[in-house]
Amino acid sequence: MASVASSPISFAASFLRTKPFFPRFLPIRTLRCALSSSSDPIEFDITFAPPKPTPSSPRGSNGGAFQQLFIPWIVRGEDGKLKVQSQPPAHLIHALADATTQNPKKKVKKKKPQAAAPTAASSTSEPKLSKAARRYYNENIKEPPQRLSKVLAAAGVASRRTSEELIFDGKVTVNGSLCTAPQTRVDPTRDVIYVNGNRVPKKLPPKVYFALNKPKGYICSSGEKETKSVISLFDEFMASWDKRNPGTPKPRLFTVGRLDVATTGLIIVTNDGDFAQKLSHPSSSLPKEYITTVAGDVHKRHLMTISEGTVVEGVHCVPDSVELMPKQHDIPRARLRIVVHEGRNHEVRELVKNAGLEVYSLKRVRIGGFRLPSDLG
Repeated sequence: MASVASSPISFAASFLRTKPFFPRFLPIRTLRCALSSSSDPIEFDITFAPPKPTPSSPRGSNGGAFQQLFIPWIVRGEDGKLKVQSQPPAHLIHALADATTQNPKKKVKKKKPQAAAPTAASSTSEPKLSKAARRYYNENIKEPPQRLSKVLAAAGVASRRTSEELIFDGKVTVNGSLCTAPQTRVDPTRDVIYVNGNRVPKKLPPKVYFALNKPKGYICSSGEKETKSVISLFDEFMASWDKRNPGTPKPRLFTVGRLDVATTGLIIVTNDGDFAQKLSHPSSSLPKEYITTVAGDVHKRHLMTISEGTVVEGVHCVPDSVELMPKQHDIPRARLRIVVHEGRNHEVRELVKNAGLEVYSLKRVRIGGFRLPSDLG
């Protein structure tokens, strides 16, 4: 190896042994070296990457410094001739400045939603929602149009039968037209209904349900002429209705089924006609449980005769069950538990009478799944 090239070669060899080699894709500079030995000389090239350009001296593609981009503006001078300049015209700069300072966009203040006072009508009024929500409300929540006689009865005008008589007599108008058909479908929230010159309120009374422990001596009639009616027991409640429910129409109460004047116990009072129909109709076959106190001793033959049934109103009625209850020290008379489902007039009394026993008192304690509370006076 010649002495002239010993120093660069040794430096390059040590550099290649200590530092890994990475290919560069930038323009490179080439250093040509040669080795001399006893054989033919070997030549090879050593390449070095160029130094990175510094920010202070940027280089262009042609090796020169970057120049500022020149944007020509062709404007007409005061002499009427066109000329080229590097800055935009003065009138354009003034117009841009005026556009940013004059006629600023007014910010629209969003009104905060005010919380409305909760009212009873807000829960029943039709919500103003999307089309799909209104369709769901109309199909599942909103009540469909009902028969005119039913609406009058629900509004507290009269009973359904009396409402039909008012319609037949021509005393009811719907939307200004005389209506004589009780089955006419109306919507009280939209249709204008008058009875004897008095308008029926749009808002119907709420549905109410009462379990009453009927005392002895009261009849199950809603007639105004009856002095000791079951409905008269609610006079105090109805008198304070407007104070407790301001702006809400009063409900017209009636009894579900009937109990004779001497029978006591459970009777349901409501203004829901559909509920009363399902509860009292014979097709529902709801069991009704009675506790009857009889005079005299009760033997097995009496129980057998009662369980065989008897004819009531031309139909042979058979009780569901008959049971002799154990005696109590404070009640000396015998008591029977009788469960029937027919619900015919005086059915329990006829069953006991047919067995040769005399009814001393009769009390109903259950209708289907509704039982008379033991603490209800």
